[in-house]
Amino acid sequence: MKELLRTNDLVKLSWLQALLSEAGLESLVLDSHASVLEGSALAIPRRLMVLNEDYEKARRVLEEAGEEQGPEERLW
Repeated sequence: MKELLRTNDLVKLSWLQALLSEAGLESLVLDSHASVLEGSALAIPRRLMVLNEDYEKARRVLEEAGEEQGPEERLW
């Protein structure tokens, strides 16, 4: 699996997962339980992951949707 994004923005994660799903791509959010255990203090960002073979297509889907890297996020 490859990481597409790290963020604590749950709305953005949900939106990106919906975009990927519409494109026929499966995704997985990692670290959500660890983030909750830390009291949701935003200390542990959640990671949006896709299969290695879907990575390039997933990047294109997000780029076409206008999703760009923010200061608190790492995209690609």
